Amino acid sequence: MSLKAPYETSAGTEWDRRVLLVQVMSEGLCGWGEVTVDQTPSFTSETTDTAWHILSDFLVPMILGKTVSGGEEAGRLMHSVRGHEMARAALENAIWDIEAQRNGLPLGVQLGGTLCEIPCGAALGIQQNLDTLLNKVRDDVEAGYQRVKLKIKPGHDIQVIRQVRRAFPDINLMVDCNSSYLLAHAALFQALDDFGLMMIEQPLWWDGILDHAKLQAQLRTPICLDESVRNAHLAQEAIEMKACKIMNIKLGRVGGHSTARKVHDLCVEANMPAWCGGMLESGIGRAHNIAMSTLPGFVLPGDVSASQRYWDEDIIEPEVEVTSRGTIDVPRSAGLGYTVRQELVEKLTVRHRQWKSSLQSSIGAVGAVVS
Repeated sequence: MSLKAPYETSAGTEWDRRVLLVQVMSEGLCGWGEVTVDQTPSFTSETTDTAWHILSDFLVPMILGKTVSGGEEAGRLMHSVRGHEMARAALENAIWDIEAQRNGLPLGVQLGGTLCEIPCGAALGIQQNLDTLLNKVRDDVEAGYQRVKLKIKPGHDIQVIRQVRRAFPDINLMVDCNSSYLLAHAALFQALDDFGLMMIEQPLWWDGILDHAKLQAQLRTPICLDESVRNAHLAQEAIEMKACKIMNIKLGRVGGHSTARKVHDLCVEANMPAWCGGMLESGIGRAHNIAMSTLPGFVLPGDVSASQRYWDEDIIEPEVEVTSRGTIDVPRSAGLGYTVRQELVEKLTVRHRQWKSSLQSSIGAVGAVVS
């Protein structure tokens, strides 16, 4: 799917998004999941093609034809596969979708969610110049988004933040470093304490916790961990080591709804605010994020935003919309709450594989891209 505008972070610039979808059919019902992975191993070690391989050769054979009570049990069947969280998440989440439909519940309610609307924030990539950035921040503020996130990297940080804060002194502002700094940059982050930021997201090494704990001890501004927390065990370590004061829970990064709920519960127990991070998802991944964000511990605006922010045309209907209050109304129908535009998915598909069991359950994997 082609982005409406290029999205630049410290890891590079994206123009297009190869989208890998998983469709599971059982009991006459159909569930969808999305592998929220990049084409390159720049966020985690996973890529679109490694996910296709792991799904095809390992995960689908573990699940196909099995009788499970729902998404959580399906997730346990795949726990012998180490890593590959995003591939596992897509398959598990599709089964959660079926489970919610079977029970006649919105997916958020099936997960234990209580919120009827979720607060939304906007995430801005690195821009070509300051004027463009300020205009985009102004657009997001006027659209009602409750928080603005700026991507930063070495050489593109404190001066940019200073100018944005000068132009918008009262907005909820945060920065995301995408692991592009070192503990040796502590003085720079201490200087950021003067700008009243909500948080500094993942400033240091992508799988590091100890250095984040050392840095957090030197700052007033909360550190938020993202890439470092890939499971509930690492979340517990981060909490006990005081490596952060806020946690970003990304559904794909932690391996699906089951683990996301465990990380959420750890945050609630530790009185640590949580929010839902984004990976430039299509509408299917976005719908799963909305459902997860209904859990009561998601108290800060997340990266879940309107479909039209990134896509000229999304693969679900209705498309995700954000209210003037900077919120998304949670769907009330069973399952994901959105209809997948199957004809559009098929039109965009460049690779497809299907498996069938003797029990007539079916799993399909689809690779879609706008040509």
